[in-house]
Amino acid sequence: MQRWRGLEDIPQDWGRSVVTIGSYDGVHRGHQLIIKHAVDRARELGVPAVVVTFDPHPSEVVRPGSHPPLLAPHHRRAELMAELGVDAVLILPFTTEFSKLSPADFVVKVLVDKLHAKAVVEGPNFRFGHKAAGNVEFLVGQGKIYDFEVEIVDLYVTGEAGNGEPFSSTLTRRLVAEGDVAGAREILGRPHRVEGVVVRGAQRGRELGFPTANVETLPHTAIPADGVYAGYLHAQGEVMPAAISVGTNPQFDGTERTVEAYAIDRVGLDLYGLHVAVDFLAYVRGQAKFESLEALLEQMAEDVKRCREIVAAEE
Repeated sequence: MQRWRGLEDIPQDWGRSVVTIGSYDGVHRGHQLIIKHAVDRARELGVPAVVVTFDPHPSEVVRPGSHPPLLAPHHRRAELMAELGVDAVLILPFTTEFSKLSPADFVVKVLVDKLHAKAVVEGPNFRFGHKAAGNVEFLVGQGKIYDFEVEIVDLYVTGEAGNGEPFSSTLTRRLVAEGDVAGAREILGRPHRVEGVVVRGAQRGRELGFPTANVETLPHTAIPADGVYAGYLHAQGEVMPAAISVGTNPQFDGTERTVEAYAIDRVGLDLYGLHVAVDFLAYVRGQAKFESLEALLEQMAEDVKRCREIVAAEE
């Protein structure tokens, strides 16, 4: 799959394509419906499928300080889109100047002049251009002028997550923030993942017999609520069952919020400086401060046992 950063990266000889545009944070099951439709249509027409997305999130430029927690960084979204059959991802730098493009100018500069759209696939509430003035109806009109089809896909999927609310990135972020990683998983179609580089912490876990990978998460990452979770630690191409702790470590009067993953039953792992990923399968318990170190160790052993059971049942 090709990855382009800005319009200038698109090959000059790029031909017709099927395009879909959106933030697609998380590439959740609703997003997947649109992207799969775009890929299927591209195959029918014999042209590539292109996803257009933005960095940073448009809200951060339009309303500074409002950047939402991200469910997946751009490289992860690209991986997920590639799995769906997407041929190219175009990440447009979302600047103040870019935000002022009128819907008509966006169509010409992006869809017509650069991507030579043969079809554009979107959800019913798609908005674009300056002050989100462009909508699906406007896009259909532009398609008649510039010779591209517009196909609308209903992306609304519901389930148990969020008590039946339509699946969305907003709902997923809320569930993650509440620690409902099972609900988030239903929406995403896979466990919520947090990534980052393993850094040296206070190394108390090592001293206590439970050495953890202290993950310095990427900016704006959607991190689950404080507590203990069962999941997986991905490192150096290996997937390891893990007990994951999120929080400030109140037992030792910590103040900095961290994500730490203990690779269950693994000895001698040295992951410092490596980029790793942590998948959250299930919430085990909330963060707590114990009366004694012995009580903490007893609980940690119980947590690891419970996490081992959850991952075993998963497999």
